[in-house]
Amino acid sequence: MAEAEKIIWWQERSVWIMLFLGFSAGIPILLIFSSLSLWLREAGVDKSSVTFFSWAALGYSFKFVWAPLVDKLPIPILSAMLGRRRGWLLVSQLAVIASIVWMALSNPQDGLLVMAFAAVTLGFSSATQDVVIDAFRIESADPRLQAMLSSTYIAGYRTAMIVAGAGALFLAQWFGSTADVYSYDAWRNAYICMAGCMSVGVITTLLIAEPDRAGKNDYPYAISDYSKFFLVFLASLLALILVFLLSPSTPSVSSGYTQTLFVFLFNALIFILAIMAAFLVARTALRLGLVNAEMVYEGYQAPILDFFKRYSKLGV
Repeated sequence: MAEAEKIIWWQERSVWIMLFLGFSAGIPILLIFSSLSLWLREAGVDKSSVTFFSWAALGYSFKFVWAPLVDKLPIPILSAMLGRRRGWLLVSQLAVIASIVWMALSNPQDGLLVMAFAAVTLGFSSATQDVVIDAFRIESADPRLQAMLSSTYIAGYRTAMIVAGAGALFLAQWFGSTADVYSYDAWRNAYICMAGCMSVGVITTLLIAEPDRAGKNDYPYAISDYSKFFLVFLASLLALILVFLLSPSTPSVSSGYTQTLFVFLFNALIFILAIMAAFLVARTALRLGLVNAEMVYEGYQAPILDFFKRYSKLGV
């Protein structure tokens, strides 16, 4: 490699940006799962008694579903002030902070339902932040830096996981909660400290520049088109949730492997029906002209077609 082409990583501003954004992205995940499980164990409550906790993982598993929404929709005032990516990034980070504080202010011994809703909100807010950071990384730097930026992002992410895991446990113990003597105040203070750690991402978002899109119009459609796009998405999401809520509980069968297989197949069927319901709502709205077809194509169909176009020949 020629001398002029060498990359000195510590001199690249984008590397440090991704390190700090990676740290911001890595804080929430253990606060939903590992650290929270230990908190509830010390409190003497059973996390599995509230099934809504399992919904928190859906945010990470299905973030591709609302990624087009994040990509297409402007945020009133903030998108004009900060730009397409930074506006969404700030909103998602503030939502993460609010969700962590919400969890901190929920005493599990007084009931788990409120904390479960807070954990689900945190999962979806965190997944939204991941979506925006990925888009920001791709648009903000030269392709030759992408591998370095990805590795730096992971380094920041893993560092944050240590902070949110071992760090949160250390703080809870330092504030006075142990396996033998439970203290809600200690865990509340530990989670509030974790919310404070998110300030790293917020400050970074406020200081960085919006990616240069070479004069492209980020929001070329009418306000009514964006409103309809959002409403159709909400209607599809509501259809999906209603299928889950209205579905019967898993029937009891014989124990052992038969029970496990039956539960898996039953829940898989419910999931497929929920996806079909959401798809039918969106498809009906598209056929009736209730949503801009070009926006739907750009948001959902075009990325899939582009993926197959790029990688369909790799196996040949």
